[in-house]
Amino acid sequence: MRHAIAPSLALTLALAAVALAAPARAADPTPEVRREPYPAKRDGEVHTIRIIPEACVYLVGQFTADPAVPYRYGAKRSGGRCQARAQLVDPVKAAPSLADGWILNDIVRIPSAACGGRTAVVRVWRKPAVNVPPPPDAQGRSRIYLDASKQRAAQGALAPIPKFAAVLSIEGEACKR
Repeated sequence: MRHAIAPSLALTLALAAVALAAPARAADPTPEVRREPYPAKRDGEVHTIRIIPEACVYLVGQFTADPAVPYRYGAKRSGGRCQARAQLVDPVKAAPSLADGWILNDIVRIPSAACGGRTAVVRVWRKPAVNVPPPPDAQGRSRIYLDASKQRAAQGALAPIPKFAAVLSIEGEACKR
C-alpha cells in the first residue's frame, strides 16, 4: 500500500528547519513505549512512523535527497468514522516538556539507507487530561445532558482532552552527495 503525504493537511508537521536546529538529546527520559529502531529507509520511500489511534491520525514520513530538508513528515487522518479522543497539536506551539506536564510517550528512530550515519528521530509526547465525572443528580447517578453539554460547548467550557505532539530531530552527520 502506498501512502502520500498530503500537503493540504491542516496540521502539517514538516518542521525540518526547526528539527535541524534541535540538538540531539543524550539523556531522554524513559519513554512509555519501547521499540527497536526501524529498518533503514531509502530516499523518497514514504513510510508510516506511528499510529495514534486516540487522535485518529497516523504519522508518515520520508527521507528526501535535499540536504536542506533531509526528512519530511506529516499527519494523516486514519478514517472518516474515527471519533478522536485526543488531539495532535503543533509541537512548535505546544513546546512539550516534562516541566509542563508532558510525558515522553515514544521515541521512533528511522535510519537512512542512503546515509548510514543519519537517523530521523521522532519523539512523541503525550499530555494527559484530567476529567472529573459530573456530580451525581438526585438519583445518585452521574449523567451528561445534551442541552447542558451544548451550552458548555457554545461557551467554550468543554472538558480538556489529552494532547499528543510529535517532534522531529535529525541525528548524525550529513552525507556528502
